[in-house]
Amino acid sequence: MHRKKGLSLGLATSAVAATAIAGVSLATTSDTAEAKAEALRWGSCKDTQKKSGETGESKAPGKSGQAPTPQLECATLEVPLDYADPDGRTIDIAVSRIKSENPSKRRGALLVNPGGPGIGGLGYPYALAVSGLPQDVQDSYDLIGFDPRGVGRSTPVTCDLTSEQLEHRPVYARTSADVMKEADHARDVARQCADSKTSWMLPHVSTANTARDMDRIRVALGESKISYLGTSYGTSLGAVYTTLFPKKSDRFVLDSNLGPKGYDVRAMRLFGRGLEDRFPDFAKYAAAHPEYGLGSTTWHVKRKFHELAERLDKNPAQGYDGARFRLDTFSLLYVDSNMPLIAKTWQALDTGEPVPPSPPVQDSENSTASRYYVTCNDSRWPSSIVAYQYNTAVDRVKYPLVGGSTSNIGPCAFWPDKRTEPQVQIGDRGPSNVLMVQNERDPGTPLAGARKLREAFGKRATMVTADQGGHGIYPNASNTCANDAVTRYLTTGKLPAKDLACAAQNSSGQSGE
Repeated sequence: MHRKKGLSLGLATSAVAATAIAGVSLATTSDTAEAKAEALRWGSCKDTQKKSGETGESKAPGKSGQAPTPQLECATLEVPLDYADPDGRTIDIAVSRIKSENPSKRRGALLVNPGGPGIGGLGYPYALAVSGLPQDVQDSYDLIGFDPRGVGRSTPVTCDLTSEQLEHRPVYARTSADVMKEADHARDVARQCADSKTSWMLPHVSTANTARDMDRIRVALGESKISYLGTSYGTSLGAVYTTLFPKKSDRFVLDSNLGPKGYDVRAMRLFGRGLEDRFPDFAKYAAAHPEYGLGSTTWHVKRKFHELAERLDKNPAQGYDGARFRLDTFSLLYVDSNMPLIAKTWQALDTGEPVPPSPPVQDSENSTASRYYVTCNDSRWPSSIVAYQYNTAVDRVKYPLVGGSTSNIGPCAFWPDKRTEPQVQIGDRGPSNVLMVQNERDPGTPLAGARKLREAFGKRATMVTADQGGHGIYPNASNTCANDAVTRYLTTGKLPAKDLACAAQNSSGQSGE
């Protein structure tokens, strides 16, 4: 979902002054969009739902009396490639909808985003509707999804990445030479992105422009304001939208929060902190299950991690080297239910038994390319290899589990310096309408970053933390305190009176001691 000067693009890009971000020219753009608003023409979304094994066409209850399958509809919206030239070249944004079936309760439109960058959201309303989104929320809103610019059915981007490049994992840098080695891969990827057939889009695929696309969706829906539910990278997208368009923002929920700078070099390094926060949950699990043979105490389990990583660095086995072992452990710890799989994988690598199959990784070329476009365009990354050599030396000590990988150099170090505008600065100007929800031990968006975003929002935000691990809370987390806070806000507009810390709960929903 989130990885990693001299290349020129031959593209004429428009410089947008920082004052425009504060709202003057953007307000004009929004007003122009309102004047040109055209209704979306909704049609079938069969192909999107078939990817989930569903057609979404049935409106009648099933034999067992379950609720009707929600009907997902799709449409296409034209938006400017460059918002500084609103009458110039356009691109397509694919939009989806599940309408509220209770007009008396309908409040408006709830845009939803599952994260990324590089992840499509066209099927996300359907995924939410069939996997636990409370009926009161579905009654209150039309659920609106979309593939962000550059992704999926929206006008897509490419970097012409090979299968080997797609499978690449950053080297765990033990020496400065390891950073130099990784730089070769990063430089090649950046050059391919700059020379690809979609390089004409490259300067314009950013979080800020995706937020502007969201406002065009709002206009096309005929809504004066929109509400929003975004997870992971979706929190950065939501924070940018409600900064650029505070008067168009209704109820905003940000779940599993990045810091105020989004996926910049600091956020990448903070992944190391995330695994340090999260690892004790797995160590406790493994120590409580002696059948895996990973250690009888949490200290022994951590020692086994380092032992296996170092062994695989020297002698890869069953498709695992040290880099894959470290990063797969990190990514699988996003979800509690993966802990048995992690333990079995460690056990197999330790004993030489066959490794159990891992969940399939659906990381297409388009997904990876669009992730690079967004992360590298959003902020300025260090361009000096020496800076990454220093970062890895620090993070190997500070975050020894995975810091040597997550602080290593990536394509953004060599990205074409053709950005169209400064990064949006998140601040406290605007209504107090942002609810942040956050696990205390989230590996992907650590609490430390969420606290920075909370600080930047000031009076605009209220934050609810849950004493649990994993990535993502709403609507499927076991912590009813945090879940209920989100449902209450979306359906009634009532925020907690102040920041709220939700206690840990066991599987039955009872608070722990």
